[in-house]
Amino acid sequence: MIHFFTQNWPDLLLSASLLAAAITVSLIVHAVVFWALRRVARRKSAIVGQSLARHAEKPTRWVFPLLAALAALPGLPLPATLMTALEHITGLGLIAAIAWLVILIIDVIADLLAGRYRIDVADNLVARRVQTQFQIIRRILVVLVVVVTLSVMLMTFPAIKHIGVSLLASAGLATLVVGMATKETFANLIASVQIAFAQPFRLGDAVVVEGEWGWIEEIGTMYVVVRVWDLRRLVLPLSYFLDHPFQNWTRTESDLLGAVLLYADYAVPVDELRQQLRSICESTKLWAGKVCVLQVTDATEHTVQLRALMDARNSSDAWDLRCLVRERLIDFVKTNHPESLPRYRADFQGAFGQINPSRDSHSFENSPDASPMNLENRGNARRSA
Repeated sequence: MIHFFTQNWPDLLLSASLLAAAITVSLIVHAVVFWALRRVARRKSAIVGQSLARHAEKPTRWVFPLLAALAALPGLPLPATLMTALEHITGLGLIAAIAWLVILIIDVIADLLAGRYRIDVADNLVARRVQTQFQIIRRILVVLVVVVTLSVMLMTFPAIKHIGVSLLASAGLATLVVGMATKETFANLIASVQIAFAQPFRLGDAVVVEGEWGWIEEIGTMYVVVRVWDLRRLVLPLSYFLDHPFQNWTRTESDLLGAVLLYADYAVPVDELRQQLRSICESTKLWAGKVCVLQVTDATEHTVQLRALMDARNSSDAWDLRCLVRERLIDFVKTNHPESLPRYRADFQGAFGQINPSRDSHSFENSPDASPMNLENRGNARRSA
């Protein structure tokens, strides 16, 4: 090695200088190109330009020097062995950089879809469907690009290529063993493809899973993250959703019906409460404006059950609307019709004789017959008898 450098140091020094100059020029060109791209994208508010400037800067910082090195190598005064090694190394780097660029194109398409199909609007059903499909497909494509890139890079080594060919003869048993060992992994991968196209749920859907209510926050290649209402995260494998039932409150549309149950005395003025419910719904933006109904849905020996039914644009509005209606209806009944609050009536019969059933316990306690003197006299008379 020392003898090689001693004999060829002038050529090596010249080649290193030329390579360094080519790489430096390529980096300068890269900086100028992306400075202009960011300036144009900021001025015109172009989604494609902004996405390219954000995602492409890092991979092209490797692509530009590699292309410059490949262009300069044929003209360098290097020995054939060293030239072959450098071309091989540069080619491997270029293959990796091209794979990075392919992933970049996928990310740019994802940004375009995110800009076209926004999920931060009221009617976002189509947007969530499209983004869910592409997010799962994107992860599958990235895995395929990485696998193909590694395969192409390994095939550039003749020794490894022959080893791979020899391993194919005994790959049947190995494939069976690997398949059994990674059964759950493959099940989740297959489940991701099924969910991408069947779409039992999408990003942002309101779901009830394992008794927890929340929203689909992330759909990965192997798992799903559900953001629970109290900001906890419930992480479940993708195959769970194919094997277990769950509730999806926004499967076809985001509108939901909210129900409030109240219990009142038989004397409750139902028509007044119905008008009050209409007034409450019309006073808030939480109401979607289609359904506002109050009905007597049950009657027991003590109370009647009232159900208020309202519609909202999404699950969050439905919850807030239910709480608002419940609070204001209770306040209305307490303030205007306190006699309509639930009451229990009783019929007492014992040592003091039978009390009029039409008089409840409250009226008996306030009557003259219930005074301590009368009670004592009645007790003495009973003992004398």
